[in-house]
Amino acid sequence: MIMFIADFCTSNDTALKRKQNYQNKKLQILNLYKDSLERRIAAISASIEVLEHQIDRDSVPEV
Repeated sequence: MIMFIADFCTSNDTALKRKQNYQNKKLQILNLYKDSLERRIAAISASIEVLEHQIDRDSVPEV
């Protein structure tokens, strides 16, 4: 993050270009967070599915 701040502060780009760069970096970070959350949701969904399968299996009366 320090490198990002240093690049932002010492850049010779125009204010508009700096704003665009900042927004692109922010978008990249948010997409990384989103990807991480999607992986967590997928893992939780898989756990729920397995647990439901086990409950269904165990609820069948044994003969």
